[in-house]
Amino acid sequence: MTSTDTQSQLPPWAATPAGVRSQARQGLFNGNTSGMAPGYGQSNLVILPKSWAEDFYGYCQANPTPCPLIGMTQPGDPAVPMLGTDIDLRTDLPRYRVWRDGQLVDEIDDVSSLWQDDFVGFVLGCSLSFEYALEQAGLRVRHVDEGKIVPMYHSSIQTRRVGAFHGPMVVSMRPYTPEEARIAYEVCARLPGAHGAPIHMGNPAEIGIADVHHPDEGEPTDILPGEVPVFWGCGVTPQAAALLAKPPILITHAPGHMLIGDVPVEHLRLI
Repeated sequence: MTSTDTQSQLPPWAATPAGVRSQARQGLFNGNTSGMAPGYGQSNLVILPKSWAEDFYGYCQANPTPCPLIGMTQPGDPAVPMLGTDIDLRTDLPRYRVWRDGQLVDEIDDVSSLWQDDFVGFVLGCSLSFEYALEQAGLRVRHVDEGKIVPMYHSSIQTRRVGAFHGPMVVSMRPYTPEEARIAYEVCARLPGAHGAPIHMGNPAEIGIADVHHPDEGEPTDILPGEVPVFWGCGVTPQAAALLAKPPILITHAPGHMLIGDVPVEHLRLI
């Protein structure tokens, strides 16, 4: 089955960003968004109290590959008008994670009851955004073909510290032949709002990954003979930083359960 076949099997509401957000907002969809609303930017989410927001903004600026900042809210306001006119960060992702003092304490489908007047939302570009671009270039995306969440790993590459935020870069992986990997590099280098070009391809041990078949997040995917693993920076990186920074409360997306805005991936811009 190809990625195009997978997309053709999606329900009609999954073809548009507004459709996916509406289903999530109504509590009718809490699944993986990979392959949905093809061509539009999918995004990672970080919500923090205002007192932590300045340092996290600096962390994104210092680490744009794993944390490409494409949207930011005013304190207490869940809207992100630069990414869509009707986005509500409290309800419009299929699934959220809630962290307290650096520990994961819950996964829920709506964070309205936890919302605070001092919350600042950060929207970060996501590797799922460039998958449509890869397909348009003639490359399949194996985890979409397999109906899985992209595999993610904590690498040995350290991010640049800002305030309390620091830690390893999390990377996502897609397998390709060396020639396909060259094409993937060229395609993604043009998309800095979606992590840009791959950061490594080939031997996973060179970036501290002991077993590529056992990801830290997501699900394992097949690597066929003649293929090499190709790794991109991943927006789950802030969750790794949260384990070390330990803010009193942090809300993020659940891996693979993204915000889909109304901006095509090629028009995403860093802020």
